[in-house]
Amino acid sequence: MRNFLLTGIVTLAAGSAAYAQPGGPSPQAVIAQQAEAMKPLAWMNGRWQGPAWSMLPTGKHEITQTERIGPMLDGSIKVMEGKSFEADGRPAAFNAFGVMSYDAATKTYALHSYAQGRAGTFPLEVTPNGYMWAIQAGPVKIRYTAMLEGGTWTETGEMLREGAPPTKIFEMKLHRVADTDWPLAGQATAPR
Repeated sequence: MRNFLLTGIVTLAAGSAAYAQPGGPSPQAVIAQQAEAMKPLAWMNGRWQGPAWSMLPTGKHEITQTERIGPMLDGSIKVMEGKSFEADGRPAAFNAFGVMSYDAATKTYALHSYAQGRAGTFPLEVTPNGYMWAIQAGPVKIRYTAMLEGGTWTETGEMLREGAPPTKIFEMKLHRVADTDWPLAGQATAPR
């Protein structure tokens, strides 16, 4: 435990030293750049729900998909929880947590995803009305494309194989059902 704490302190000190270099941006400036870059994704904030389906080895499986999404760290990141439910209301197998972020130094977006017992960081492309990201799995790529049109958030997943047309394996069509103060509700405050 002591080595872990020491490593954490050294890492924080090194990061602070990097920001203290003459001519380097202040942490506040970096956070402001990140928050500005995340603004095109502000439409996602809130609670969403709607029909979805995924292709399983047994065939098409229909569910109700829910998402709750909100900003953290002064709007510099976006956190998401996705959860699916069967037609009878029982939780379905899918439950995921994600963080969307922007790296001001490289001017790139990323999706940090945790789902189905796995985790990964994937390049994220922000588009004029949504986003796109992909998972490379050997010779197969799974590409997810999301867009907001007319108040509906549609996201499709396609399996891409060289020399073959894309195969649709997932689709959800969600509508915003409520505001949410998640994840900011209940956050730490100064001691009294």
